Amino acid sequence: MLESDCPATWATFHAKGVLRNEYKHGVNLIHIESRPSARFPNQYEFMVECAPSGELGIAIETLREHSSYFNIISRNHKDNRGKLSKYTVPWFPRRIRDLDKFANQILSYGSELDADHPGFTDPVYRARRKYFADIAYNYKHGQPLPHVDYTAEETATWGSVFQELTKLYPTHACKEHNHVFPLLIENCGYREDNIPQLKDVSNFLKDCTGFTLRPVAGLLSSRDFLAGLAFRVFHSTQYIRHSSCPLYTPEPDVCHELLGHAPLFADPAFAQFSQEIGLASLGAPDEYIEKLATCFWFTVEFGLCRQDGQLKAYGAGLLSSFGELQYSLSGKPELKPFEPFKTAVQKYPITQYQPLYFVAESFEDAKEKMIKYASTIPRHFGVRYNPYTQSIELLDSKPQIEGLVENISQEIQILLDALRKL
Repeated sequence: MLESDCPATWATFHAKGVLRNEYKHGVNLIHIESRPSARFPNQYEFMVECAPSGELGIAIETLREHSSYFNIISRNHKDNRGKLSKYTVPWFPRRIRDLDKFANQILSYGSELDADHPGFTDPVYRARRKYFADIAYNYKHGQPLPHVDYTAEETATWGSVFQELTKLYPTHACKEHNHVFPLLIENCGYREDNIPQLKDVSNFLKDCTGFTLRPVAGLLSSRDFLAGLAFRVFHSTQYIRHSSCPLYTPEPDVCHELLGHAPLFADPAFAQFSQEIGLASLGAPDEYIEKLATCFWFTVEFGLCRQDGQLKAYGAGLLSSFGELQYSLSGKPELKPFEPFKTAVQKYPITQYQPLYFVAESFEDAKEKMIKYASTIPRHFGVRYNPYTQSIELLDSKPQIEGLVENISQEIQILLDALRKL
């Protein structure tokens, strides 16, 4: 929605005279956009983008008084003192193509490697990393996912990882992962001598659960990464770890993404659980983004679950790490039940094996707990993903919610009629 860091307001009001007050208060209007209101028939909504100048607070209150509906969304949601303004909600994508707005706002890029990275002194590896980053950087929503030709050395590194991990999956991975993995071999080219293409894996996941993969040039902020999950989009790297350490990587690589994450996104319950974390993040205060990212870390990245009386791994950080996968089920680390209110505040290391893992009873149970936790996040609106338009609907007006309830009632009636016929 926004092309700048300035505050913007969606409001339904009588435009004549109201916007004139913006000028009275010294507020500089940058852009005005109108559209028919989906909330109130025969009315229009106006998106007003303005510079943070003049008596903005007074102008906002004036608009609020004259509006049937009023909402503020801002990418730069902090004031000059670095504090969250009471008037604004952190910007978040409303349409799937809005992911383009932050996809390249990454924390590191291409050949920017830390001095202790295995490939730091390897100019060929650094050049390849930049090659992968450039491909992702230039990608836009709606374009075909880029094809990558991997080198023989890169394929050999993948093969070493693939060979070691597939020995452990039958005994260490959860049943959902083991159910999907043969299908990935059959449909997406998962082999010891071949690195699968994101396009093939993404198409497979879309057919299963609607999840898709999107190439990313580096690490995103927690807020931006989680926002992608709300649209069932997973930002995935395409580069691979350095060949000198095939069983270790200091950051997510294509082995982590395709061996660890991708299989579980094909499971409906896990896909829904992941999306719930993403939906909870939209418009959430910064402190809750950190808590949601911690929940993601201890579940989607390093989660364990209990199946048939045994512990199994479902976290991608475990399913893509030969050593930690064994360690996590060795009986050495501490185990606690997954409870979002407690998990969200747990500290964790990022450069060593986890001393503590949280155990979920099932993906359905974890999903219900996440929904309950999300309801405690301070937002003055609810959110709903519309899979038909691939957009986020703000649930913030009574007429709108009444319409949704009516639609749901009709769907329930269809199901009841079908049930009576069985």
